[in-house]
Amino acid sequence: MPRFKLLIEYDGRPFSGWQRQDNAPSVMGLIEKSLLKFTREETVVFGAGRTDSGVHADGQVAHFDLQRDWHSEKIREALNHFLKDTGVAILDSWKVTDEFDARFSATKRYYRYRICNRRAPLTYELGRAWQYSYPINIDLMQKGADQLIGHHDFTTFRATACQAKSPMRTMEKLTVSREGEWVFLDATARAFLHNQIRSFVGSLVEVGSGRKPVEWITEILQACDRRACGPVCPPDGLYLKKIDYPDAADYVIAEKPWEEHPKA
Repeated sequence: MPRFKLLIEYDGRPFSGWQRQDNAPSVMGLIEKSLLKFTREETVVFGAGRTDSGVHADGQVAHFDLQRDWHSEKIREALNHFLKDTGVAILDSWKVTDEFDARFSATKRYYRYRICNRRAPLTYELGRAWQYSYPINIDLMQKGADQLIGHHDFTTFRATACQAKSPMRTMEKLTVSREGEWVFLDATARAFLHNQIRSFVGSLVEVGSGRKPVEWITEILQACDRRACGPVCPPDGLYLKKIDYPDAADYVIAEKPWEEHPKA
């Protein structure tokens, strides 16, 4: 049974999130339906990260198995044919070994949160960033972010509905930067909790705006109490940027060049 790996980009606005749901559109469900149209096979698509409703992705990774063998380029082109105008695109595809698992083989996940720090309302970036109208001191935000790096109990920063077995996570990188009116928070870890990044951003903006002191971040972290968290910022500005895998090339199965015309 051949296994395939996908690199996926999507606009999260039309979807209830990555995870398939019975009564709401999802990225996972849309790809599964597109595969069924193309292959006539029902299959489950497993993603590396379960992004929430409204969250975007530049580098989501998924895998699935099929009964029939296909060339990976054919898979990519056919899926993009059926996904046209949906807000989802398959950037690349590979045939991989059975050892590859999009979720459990991952070693690092990279997220970015985008804040447009200006008074004027958003236009073409509406739904793709969080507009924050008041001044933000990113040096103060970074000092707060530094308190969150390392291995901690992040109960304060996870949703009450989070299904993770443990609130313990290791934050490898958390940096705040500015480019003109844009403020970015970049986060790297092996795994994240439900709403963790959006909770980070909302609390760090409280510090960057001067409403809370830098020390407040340590206080609420140590409280291990969701009620201590600052406001949770909207999903609009959150992007799953990249997934790392150990020796990723070792999973890939070499294929002969695809000689057919690359259309579905």
